[in-house]
Amino acid sequence: MMDEKRNLEVTLDKMRRDWDERARENARFYVNTERTDWSDEQFFASGEQTVREEILTDMINICQGKDPSQMRILEIGCGAGRITRALARLFGEVHAVDVSGEMVALARQALSALPHAHAYQNNGMDLSVIPSDKPFDFAFSTIVFQHIPSREVIETYVREVCRLLRPGGLFKFQVQGDATMQTDPDDTWLGVPFSEADAHDMAKRCGFEMRFSHGAGGQYFWLWYFKK
Repeated sequence: MMDEKRNLEVTLDKMRRDWDERARENARFYVNTERTDWSDEQFFASGEQTVREEILTDMINICQGKDPSQMRILEIGCGAGRITRALARLFGEVHAVDVSGEMVALARQALSALPHAHAYQNNGMDLSVIPSDKPFDFAFSTIVFQHIPSREVIETYVREVCRLLRPGGLFKFQVQGDATMQTDPDDTWLGVPFSEADAHDMAKRCGFEMRFSHGAGGQYFWLWYFKK
């Protein structure tokens, strides 16, 4: 048991150190590897594009009749605030976490003109840093769990999201779905893969109903988890 706990601590520490190093080297590239030389305009426009593609096309499931401007939402893995800023232009209150203090510092700069958007450094596994005085309406994560080498870490995140969401609320997120790719528990770039069955089982264990999925077997495996 102590060995497992120690191994987990080592994994979380390596995640933090690796992502801090990536942030210092070229944060925007490691957040979105489409290019190495993002301008401010291009970088944040790519976040707006993600919101158009993954949020605005799915408002029935996300909002469930609520006014977005009245919704409180959560983002896992905010990086340099690329998507967080776009979410904050749509939703009434946004709280976001990242394991990297370097990334969170950049996210806070990006959100400086948006007082209803907040970024926190967490321990890479739970959401204890997030204010829990009232429930969240929606949670979102994209291109984050694909980099996590531990199923335990990912499942703990999912349980934590369930703890913070209101009943019926949606957690829409991606995991790595390509089991043919070689993964290494010491690698914080290529995360552990999930099959469709793995995703269904995790939903049940964590208090969710998995109603939809898209992209099973691929790098970007989308899951729609609704809190029971």
